[in-house]
Amino acid sequence: MAKEIHVRIKRQAGPDAKSYWEEFKMPYESGHNCVSVLMYLREHPVNAKGEKVEPVVWESNCMEEVCGACAMIVNGTPRQACAALIDELQQPIVLEPLTKFPIVRDLQVDRQAMFDALLAVKAWVPIDGTQDIHRHAPLISPKEQDIRYLFSRCMSCGCCLEVCPQYRKDARFIGPAALGQVRLHNSHPTGGFFKEDRLHVLMEPGGIADCGNAQNCVKICPKDIPLTSAIGELGRQTTIQWLRDLFVK
Repeated sequence: MAKEIHVRIKRQAGPDAKSYWEEFKMPYESGHNCVSVLMYLREHPVNAKGEKVEPVVWESNCMEEVCGACAMIVNGTPRQACAALIDELQQPIVLEPLTKFPIVRDLQVDRQAMFDALLAVKAWVPIDGTQDIHRHAPLISPKEQDIRYLFSRCMSCGCCLEVCPQYRKDARFIGPAALGQVRLHNSHPTGGFFKEDRLHVLMEPGGIADCGNAQNCVKICPKDIPLTSAIGELGRQTTIQWLRDLFVK
């Protein structure tokens, strides 16, 4: 049994600062995950050399793998730090920030680009209108409910974007996270009011045509969301929309 927990963290003091590696060691206790280790280091900010340093910056919230806030690269794999159990990880445990988003500091990144993409595709169900949504909610078949539930599990963690070769700083690809949400909301009886608007966004540069079908997204998703199925279905929807735009005035 290990007598200590050895962590190697990629740090950066700010967006324009130079990155560097720093190692930490702490007493071993069973049941730790990466977030609880970072919490300990926040209270005891002393590196492996015995030097007192600035506490490591990171994000977390729910500790239940549903908020997506603590996404980072753990031993080379993008995942949720709260679900990364120390007893299941090889030491030294290497923690790095996601690389597809701008660095804020240390392990914290700015995922605003992903949220902007969700805004662009109107990833919500409109509730304002003349219908009484409390007494006359639109009906959805049980089969479609099961499918929609899979896509509703997305927590906007960014892991799918981290492994997508088409999603990068010098490209315009909107990314698989937004595509999954288009599939979700296009299938809703009320959300479908914006279906045409969403598809037109996907038909623009940076849309679905920029997907290279690497399928990394579906393999890394911590919620097992069938993103490649969504991409295939949206390909058909955008083709039909293109024909409508061509022939229907």
